[in-house]
Amino acid sequence: MLIGVSVAYYIRLEQGLSLNASPQVLDALAAALQLDDAERRHLHALSGDARPRRRRLPAERVTAAVRQLVGSFGDSPVVVLGRRSDILTWNRAGHALFAGHLPPDSPDQAATRPNTARLVFLDAHTRDLYVDWQRKARDVVGKLRQAVGEYPDDPQLASLIGELTMGSPQFATLWAEHRVRSWDMAEYRMRHPMVGELDVLQHSLPVPRGQGIKVVVTTAAPGSASEAALRLLNQTLVPAADMPETARLADGTPARIGPPAQS
Repeated sequence: MLIGVSVAYYIRLEQGLSLNASPQVLDALAAALQLDDAERRHLHALSGDARPRRRRLPAERVTAAVRQLVGSFGDSPVVVLGRRSDILTWNRAGHALFAGHLPPDSPDQAATRPNTARLVFLDAHTRDLYVDWQRKARDVVGKLRQAVGEYPDDPQLASLIGELTMGSPQFATLWAEHRVRSWDMAEYRMRHPMVGELDVLQHSLPVPRGQGIKVVVTTAAPGSASEAALRLLNQTLVPAADMPETARLADGTPARIGPPAQS
């Protein structure tokens, strides 16, 4: 009734059988369902002519221009994420803040590349990094939901969703909520094992012609204790030439959170 369409037509919309809904109908639906801006854009992307066409997705790679951009942020922690939330590269501060327990060169090869969704749901170290883990988890799931809408024919993305659904009951519950989150900016309180608690702001910046690649930069309020903690973290970094080839867990085994081994 709120949308101004028949029940039968609304059911066809829900079932994906009506692929040519007008923008006006979709806006009315978004208003009736009280969707936010990210969810409204997701709804339009999933419908009718706005639905992404099947296409071969290019291999994700970090260009010289992206590496130059990462270097321009100085000591600020930076990670570069692909469309599936794979970590394509990071600077030394980004590695230390988010995954210091992993080998620093793990993003360099697809077989060992960490994935932030896997880390958040399947890695105890990353779970402990976030004081409000549930909020971080919802944001991660919402970003993956948005990615599925933008790249519905990506088999590796579908495989990742299946793996997380089977491996994490929390992920399965959140995925069933169908919430969408935008990649823009988010505030988190982190609990780092080396520098303690700090409040950070994560900025997600799209890479031009990057096919979904984002540069995520972490900052803290100027003059705050959190900014001092980030500086302290940078001061504790081992010089690059002295870094061990493989990070290890407390029991001495190599640390690795990446795609499952291929048989």
